[in-house]
Amino acid sequence: MRDHFDPIRAALVCGIAVALVSLTGAIFPPGAWYAQLTQPPGTPPDIAFPIAWTLLYIGMAIAAWRVWRAVGVGPALGLFVVQLLLNALWMPVAFGAQALGWALLVIVTLWLVLAATVAMFWRADRLAGLLLVPYLAWVSYAVYLNVGLVWLN
Repeated sequence: MRDHFDPIRAALVCGIAVALVSLTGAIFPPGAWYAQLTQPPGTPPDIAFPIAWTLLYIGMAIAAWRVWRAVGVGPALGLFVVQLLLNALWMPVAFGAQALGWALLVIVTLWLVLAATVAMFWRADRLAGLLLVPYLAWVSYAVYLNVGLVWLN
């Protein structure tokens, strides 16, 4: 697989895939109903979310590109795609359907798949694994926020 590695094509695929997932935030914004919910302690201001996610998405794309470069398309990138799909699913479930309980199921599943992805990325390319650690930390925090929203509302 590596012998056919095209770094520009790989960078474009990784960047576009991550960018498409990021669009769910624009398509399914929190809305007025979310603003009326009781927020758990430690909920950041709304401006923190697009800043954090932009940085995380950049790191995700670079990490995926590095793994593609290191080991080619295979199980590690397959898991990466699964976690991307779960990431993309959370916004329509949480904000589109306003189903915070189902969103919790999605985000816990995301956390599990992401943890496995971090481990596989770490084995393929240590920097790629490290680039996903802030994402795993943020998703851990998001699990707390989602639990809090379910509990308090």
